[in-house]
Amino acid sequence: MTPPPAQPKIYHITHIENLPSIVAGGCIESDGRRFRQGGGHTSIGMTEIKRRRLFENDVPCHTGTKVGDYVPFYFCPKSIMLFIIYKDNHPDMAYHGGQRPIIHLQLDLETAIRWADTNGVLWSFSDRNAGTRFTSFYKSREDLDKIEWEAVRETDFREPQVKEGKQAEFLIHDVCPWHLVEKVGVLDEEMRVEVNNLLQQVQHKPIVSVERAWYY
Repeated sequence: MTPPPAQPKIYHITHIENLPSIVAGGCIESDGRRFRQGGGHTSIGMTEIKRRRLFENDVPCHTGTKVGDYVPFYFCPKSIMLFIIYKDNHPDMAYHGGQRPIIHLQLDLETAIRWADTNGVLWSFSDRNAGTRFTSFYKSREDLDKIEWEAVRETDFREPQVKEGKQAEFLIHDVCPWHLVEKVGVLDEEMRVEVNNLLQQVQHKPIVSVERAWYY
């Protein structure tokens, strides 16, 4: 067990094409919500894993809910999922557009938990990829030391234990409000300009920052 950092951040990655609908709706939606409503979305995930998260993988600490009912966040940028997108050689990936159009939406963990608790919204976190069958889930701040924070911080994830720990997830049920996003991280200046243009008419404007170190 390793103690969490003083002020942990969490990160949701999505395609820039999804940003207009996110800001128009005022929230990031879970896959489950989009599935029920049939809304359009540029998917960057793996088809089979998304199916399992929607229909098979339970979140035991919140009875009756599936992983796909939650908006997922990693505890680090430059995730393993982004590496898979970057390499573009996984047989279960339908998306082949590379990492450049992918943006990171950064939230403050404590602010997100405080919002969820105040509004009666379920939240949880996992000690590894929430879509695997041997994941442990928690719903208390006191359990944050169950996360392998050293693995989360690692950039070399060839070791299996590191690879598992780095994929820990924070989950917010159904929707996460846009106003919790404090920063949008992008690959380059052109992407920063594009995101800022999309946010021109939006009331809540998070910082848009070129974060080259968040990418491969």
